[in-house]
Amino acid sequence: MSKLLQLKIVTPEKLILEELVEQVTIPTKEGEITILPNHVPLIAPLSSGDIVAFVSGEHIPIAVVGGFVEVKNNEEGQSEVAILADFAEHISELSDEVIEKAKAKSEELRKLAENKEIVDFEHFETELERSLTRVKIADKWKNKKYRK
Repeated sequence: MSKLLQLKIVTPEKLILEELVEQVTIPTKEGEITILPNHVPLIAPLSSGDIVAFVSGEHIPIAVVGGFVEVKNNEEGQSEVAILADFAEHISELSDEVIEKAKAKSEELRKLAENKEIVDFEHFETELERSLTRVKIADKWKNKKYRK
C-alpha cells in the first residue's frame, strides 16, 4: 500500500473533512502547493480558492477562504495535514440556489460599499470574499467530475 496523508479540514463551526488522501492541493498566499506524503513540515497562510484532495482516482474539492495549513509528520512517520479555515465548504453543498444567493449577496454588498458612512469594511470584505469564492469555485467545478 502506498503512503497516504492524514488530511483534516476544520472551520470554527464544524469539521469539514477528515480522511486519508494520496495528495492535496492548497491555495496559499505564496501560491498553490501540492502536498504529498513525506512533505517537509510547513505552516502557511491560506488564500481564497479551492482545496483539492485526491484519493482512489477521485477529486474532493472544497471551497476555502482564509486560515492556515500545517504539515507535520507523526511518530509513525505519516504526514498529517491540518487546515484551519475561516470558511470552507464542499463543492457539493454549493447548489444553484446557494450560488444565486451568493451572487445576490455580493451585489448587495457592493452597493452597500458605495455608502462610506455605514459600511463596516472588515465585515464587508470578509462577506464579499466568501460570496465571490463560492461563485468562482462552483463555476470552476460545475462540469468536472468529483466525489460528492
